Amino acid sequence: MTKRTITVIPGDGIGPSIIDSALKILDKAGCNFDYEFADAGLVALEKHGELVPQRTLDLIEKNRITLKGPLTTPVGEGFTSINVSLRKQFSLYANVRPVLSFKGTQARYDNIDIITVRENTEGMYSGLGQTVSDDGATAEATSIITRQGAEQITTFAYELARKEGRKKVTIVHKANIMKSTSGLFLKVAREVSQRYPDIETEEMIVDATCMKLVMSPEIFDVIVTTNLFGDILSDLCAGLVGGLGMAPGANIGSDAAIFEAVHGSAPDIAGKNLANPTSVVLASIQMLEYLGMSDKAELIRNAITAVIEEGDRTTRDLGGTHGTTDFTQAVIERLS
Repeated sequence: MTKRTITVIPGDGIGPSIIDSALKILDKAGCNFDYEFADAGLVALEKHGELVPQRTLDLIEKNRITLKGPLTTPVGEGFTSINVSLRKQFSLYANVRPVLSFKGTQARYDNIDIITVRENTEGMYSGLGQTVSDDGATAEATSIITRQGAEQITTFAYELARKEGRKKVTIVHKANIMKSTSGLFLKVAREVSQRYPDIETEEMIVDATCMKLVMSPEIFDVIVTTNLFGDILSDLCAGLVGGLGMAPGANIGSDAAIFEAVHGSAPDIAGKNLANPTSVVLASIQMLEYLGMSDKAELIRNAITAVIEEGDRTTRDLGGTHGTTDFTQAVIERLS
């Protein structure tokens, strides 16, 4: 069988250690990948003088599939978010953030199974038109929603729901106040929903969504929303299952995809063998499913589930006392 080559961006802080864990687990599961490594973030800035070197862009372009650790964008003027830049560069319009309850995480809930589908390139989060007046008294930013973008992301959400056997899609908006931008998104989403009579559609204002996610999260199945709302809601959902260490993310376009840990680079614990690699391992499971390797994805998911439930070699954020390498080895042993 021809090997698939994956672009791997280890990232900053704890990134290299958790990416190493994910690759060892993928190899043990018999995924038969080749890897081409690339720099981005602070590591790239120090080594190459730029946050995303051309070689990294070329490798993403060539291989079309990327597994990425957390990246740090320096604070200050002149530095654009690396993740936002990559999403725009490769038209990765869909951000897919599933959260699932795992026994043993000490999370508040044990029945969560929600997918947040977030438009990834438009809206307020895209950073368009950001200006500050010369006297520093006024700041502005521009939010643009297009019919094409709204239709593309809502269609993606309904197709995903149908493929995954999901029963309901909740369209989250703020059209009662943001009548132009959020209003257009809701209007288009309603039109798209008519094409999927087999799937229940619910509309919900974003602030009510936050409240209901905390009070009754079991009522949600698939959420589809705009860029900024999706960024906030997906982190809220991660909190329902134990935090960002338990939440993977996929950025998907028409012919390329980047799979990532969604948490930060945690420089305070970098190199200390303390990080929980679950987020990026779950992202690698998303990658396998995207590539049609569902059998390998299920194999790894079952191993992760068993190790977390047993609790003998889990990391501190999961209530354990072990480190990255012990946790990784426990998953590898399960795969054996």
